[in-house]
Amino acid sequence: MQPVTSGVQIVLPQHCNGYKVPRLFGGQIMSWIDIIGAVAARRYAGTAVTTVCIDNLNFIAPAYLNDTVVQEARVTWAGHTSLEVRVDSYVERLDGTRRLINKAYLVFVALDDSDRPTAVPPFTPDSEDEQLEYDAALGRRKIRLNRQ
Repeated sequence: MQPVTSGVQIVLPQHCNGYKVPRLFGGQIMSWIDIIGAVAARRYAGTAVTTVCIDNLNFIAPAYLNDTVVQEARVTWAGHTSLEVRVDSYVERLDGTRRLINKAYLVFVALDDSDRPTAVPPFTPDSEDEQLEYDAALGRRKIRLNRQ
């Protein structure tokens, strides 16, 4: 099983819109996703990384003021210098139960000390679920390359 990078945030007033029942800004969770995704990518690559794209970002449910947001990031695919990371975001209740609120896929490029792309370790799926994610990542990559 590939390692998981986890992060936790409490939704504070500065993270919310001005509605009667304050909700987490989409841009705020996107920032948190980019950060935790980059940490997972850096750990995997062993180098600095830069975000190439947020390939897919689905807002499934809201988070509200004072919610605890838990994020889990894992590498799903690696090419020669780039890698894809999946980030799942949950609202965690005080009893420990979680509700998925966001799922995102990001692509990063590993950088050497001169800020040039550098090789990343090969990715080998360790389970059936990881193989399914890997195969789906190849499909997303093909779509990205066809858009260029």
